[in-house]
Amino acid sequence: MIGLFAVTAKGRRSAGELAAHLGADAAVVEGAVKPALRRMWPRLGAAVFFLSTGATVRLIAPLLTDRHGDPAVVCVDEDSGYAVALTGGPAANALAERVGEFLGCQPVVTTAAESVGATVLDELVELLDATVDGEFADCAAAMLAGEPVRVVNPLRFPLPAMPSNVTVHEQPPPAGPQWTVVVDDRLLAVEGRVLRLVPRTLVIGVGSSSGVRAGAVTGLLAELAERAELDLRAVRAFATVDAKSAEQGIIDAVDDHGFWQDSAPELLHYPADTLAEVDVPTPSEDVLAEVGTPSVAEAAALHAAGELAGGSPVELVAAKLKGDKATVAAARVRPRGRLVIVDAGPGAEDLRAPRAEAELRRAAVVVGLEADLDRVRHLLRQGTEVRVSAPGDERQRAAEAVRLAVSGRSVALVGSGALIGPALEQADERIEIAGVPGVSAVSAAAAELGAPLGSDHAVISLADAGATWPVIEQRVRAVAEADVVVCLRDNADWRLGAALDLLRLHRPPRTPVGVAGPGISADVATITGFDPTGVRPAATVVVGSSRTRAVGGRMVTPP
Repeated sequence: MIGLFAVTAKGRRSAGELAAHLGADAAVVEGAVKPALRRMWPRLGAAVFFLSTGATVRLIAPLLTDRHGDPAVVCVDEDSGYAVALTGGPAANALAERVGEFLGCQPVVTTAAESVGATVLDELVELLDATVDGEFADCAAAMLAGEPVRVVNPLRFPLPAMPSNVTVHEQPPPAGPQWTVVVDDRLLAVEGRVLRLVPRTLVIGVGSSSGVRAGAVTGLLAELAERAELDLRAVRAFATVDAKSAEQGIIDAVDDHGFWQDSAPELLHYPADTLAEVDVPTPSEDVLAEVGTPSVAEAAALHAAGELAGGSPVELVAAKLKGDKATVAAARVRPRGRLVIVDAGPGAEDLRAPRAEAELRRAAVVVGLEADLDRVRHLLRQGTEVRVSAPGDERQRAAEAVRLAVSGRSVALVGSGALIGPALEQADERIEIAGVPGVSAVSAAAAELGAPLGSDHAVISLADAGATWPVIEQRVRAVAEADVVVCLRDNADWRLGAALDLLRLHRPPRTPVGVAGPGISADVATITGFDPTGVRPAATVVVGSSRTRAVGGRMVTPP
């Protein structure tokens, strides 16, 4: 939606003409600008202000949160001399040019070069904790200008959504004039204009004889990297056995690596009996006799990688290479697909958790019911794939999201926290799963009703698909006898009245009952006078305990 805002008669005339030109998505906003803007901001894809730039900046500044989610904003002066792109990057520039062409005014836009640094490339570097090799600014400028850019991601890191001019490949495509961004811990041979992003995924295991020199370790490490085509900027840590952790040659080699790579990886060390339990491809009886474990380099690399992985799978990418008094090997922490279950909240924009919005912008694929997705579409960045699920089985919806994450993608499953269970049941170590709690419908309704929850309370769905009415009735009876506040959800058909009848048997006649929910005015009555007919299924009905009181039309339960 494009909102057009004006305060003067001349501005409103220009806004009306422009709205007709821009089409059905454009509308002139009536009434006071500030409250209307605050109300409509979450739904705006773009906004045009027929105001001074100073006034426009003061209006939008408190509402700006993220360059990927904020609407494009253009400001037109009173005399329609200039159309100034204020926020929104290329989208705002395009809108300013479109507005300028229709109104006959000069578009004022920002160039791609001035915007370099605010691209998806910056986000990739931050998410991957990657080292950058190449002309970052030039590649970012090309991406912002809409030039074709290719991303090569052979290890399948879960990338965020990409602009339409960016394509993602698992293997290097044929050489061409386009920029190619390589995300890998190896030195893949790629021709043309190349920008490398090197994630820190490797752990180097080191074994040695006593008195080893640093040069022997660093030389062997360089040989290992050449043979396995590894990029040593990807080294996250070194590892060895306890008995070798004080070898000065190993310590100096690790320090030397940190100096040249502009990083300071740790030197981790482990007891021999711990490393002896690690399954390795090339154990040695001689090493076992000397230090108490059949492997040092391979076992230390794999064990340390497992510790650092946080549940991600690890693999040996370079078997041990033996040199003069030293042995080295390399293990990799493999990337995992990412699945985040996002609770979009009860409906009101201002009740959505900020982290939920951040995760939606990070996702490359968003899965959910159409009603849930419609509430968050305006938060999705350009290029996000949207998968609408059919109503029904939550397990099936979770299965689709898990399958996409297993393929290496960054996925957001929009719904409620109840989806975490089905997702975890179907997931394995190939993906990481996180839940982003939102403000629940119950907590939102309770806040509108005052402070009814106190300490202990219960939430019961009267339309639980996994329970028959006798089971639900038993739950209601149990919490009624327990004398705690009861929140009733999914209040369909006759069940709400039946539940209230059960609660009346265990509550004083003056017990407050409140109803609230999205688009519903909060209302409080007594349990004897409360009429369940007409209560919407989406509402939350809060029935107080024997200690709950009504105060000024609201409910309060002392803790």
